[in-house]
Amino acid sequence: MQILGYGSPPEDRIAIDKPLFDLNTFSGRFKYFAWVTNPALCIVSDAELDKAKELRSQYLLKKEPKGTTKEQVLWAKQLYESAFHPDSGEKQNIFGRMSFQVPGGMAITGALLTFYKTTPQIIFWQWVNQSFNALVNYTNRNANAPLTTTQLGVAYVSATVAACFTAIQFKSFLAKRAGPFWQRYVPFAAVAAANCVNIPLMRQNEITNGVDVFDANGNRVGTSQLAAVKGISMVIFSRILMCAPGMLVLPIIVEKLEKYRWYRTRTWFHAPFQTLGVGCFLMVMVPTACAIFPQMTSIGTSTLETLEPEAAQQIKSKDKKLSTVFFNKGL
Repeated sequence: MQILGYGSPPEDRIAIDKPLFDLNTFSGRFKYFAWVTNPALCIVSDAELDKAKELRSQYLLKKEPKGTTKEQVLWAKQLYESAFHPDSGEKQNIFGRMSFQVPGGMAITGALLTFYKTTPQIIFWQWVNQSFNALVNYTNRNANAPLTTTQLGVAYVSATVAACFTAIQFKSFLAKRAGPFWQRYVPFAAVAAANCVNIPLMRQNEITNGVDVFDANGNRVGTSQLAAVKGISMVIFSRILMCAPGMLVLPIIVEKLEKYRWYRTRTWFHAPFQTLGVGCFLMVMVPTACAIFPQMTSIGTSTLETLEPEAAQQIKSKDKKLSTVFFNKGL
């Protein structure tokens, strides 16, 4: 059974509206996200992005310009999937695109790891980080479950407060019970805590109203709040996993380097070094974290019958034989 439209297009044409890689395997998902989150895509002009969207539309209708090559079609597909929202088709804010995760994340995380020793530094950089996270979450939101301005504001403020509170309290706790080295992990604790607040609040309508669930052929069979909770939990884990290596390993490297006088005396080098170090980790971890779970993940109808009987009944009314349904977990 093919899941959600995998297969070869007729006439040996590229299935421009279908996955280019096998998203049922981790390796296929990793290749896809490495392809679509390539930081170089951030410098493509708006004019070229619009041209790619137009070519994609023409290709879907089999009305592309004569002489269009396979390479041009694949480039248009890559640009479209990196810069346009999959639900609405609207061009995303460049700073909220997943292709901006490496340059944006490395700059902010490098600063978080460098400037953590005073309370004003913690508050400022956690505010910057949560502003960036809020933009990323909003840009990649489910367009079928829009948030009001008030809901967006509450999510943003709550995540920022949670990050600052966790960072300050954790730093105070470590200052009394551990040495300076362990205080280097204050930024990671704050980021992890903020993700646990920011993402659920940004996607609260999905939890309240449920997300669409589909059969293996892509036919909508109902909605489920439990599926929304499962998808959001996966995204929280992925986001924490994305930043974990850089924020957990770099402090160890820096601790070793600070034993050398040449590093201690060149303070101007500390921030750029940690920023580039984070960038190296993110180049691998952004596609890895995005690929760790299938984009279209599943949930058993037996689980729904136990925990969400109304959703299970809705699904069974469409197809009594369904044992598994699929839903988009989001990013």
